[in-house]
Amino acid sequence: MKKGLIGVLTAALLFCLPSITLAIHETVPADTQVPMPGADAQDLYKYIVKVSPYTSWALWPGKGRFYPGREPHGALLTTFVNETAFYSIKNKTGMAYDSIVVKENYTSDKRLDALTVIYKMKQYNPQAGDWFWAKYAPGGKVVASGKVDACIRCHGEKKANDYIWTGEVKK
Repeated sequence: MKKGLIGVLTAALLFCLPSITLAIHETVPADTQVPMPGADAQDLYKYIVKVSPYTSWALWPGKGRFYPGREPHGALLTTFVNETAFYSIKNKTGMAYDSIVVKENYTSDKRLDALTVIYKMKQYNPQAGDWFWAKYAPGGKVVASGKVDACIRCHGEKKANDYIWTGEVKK
C-alpha cells in the first residue's frame, strides 16, 4: 500500500512541478524587465513613447477616442492607461503605485495639441497623492513637469478620488 501511495505522490509531483515552476516564474520579474522611469520628464516621455508605447495600452475604461474635454486639457480627449492603472480603475481601490495615465489633448478639429501625463510614484509627493505631472507639446518637448502647482490645485478638487477627474477610481 505504501509503495502505491509513494508512486502516486511521486507521479503527482512530477506532473505538477512544471506548473509550479511556471507560476513562480510569472511572479518574479525577469532580469530583462525594464525599470519604471523616475521623476524625470524626459525619461518618462522615452518610456511612454519608445519603451512601453502608450498607444498600445488600453483606453480608460468606458471612454472612447475623442470624448469631450474641458480646459486646460482641450476640446477632445483620448486617455490611455498602463496595465497597473487599468486594474486600479477596474478594482476601484485608488490608483496603485506605477500607474501611468496619458491623455491626448486635441483641439475641436481633432489636431493633437498636447500630451498630459500623470505617474504615481511612491514617496514622490505624499501631500498631493504621490503624482508626478508632465505636459508635452506634440513631438515631446517638455512644457511642464514635476510638482506642477496648477495641476495639483485643479486635481486637488478630486483628492477623495485620488486626484482623478476622468472617472471614479475609488469605491
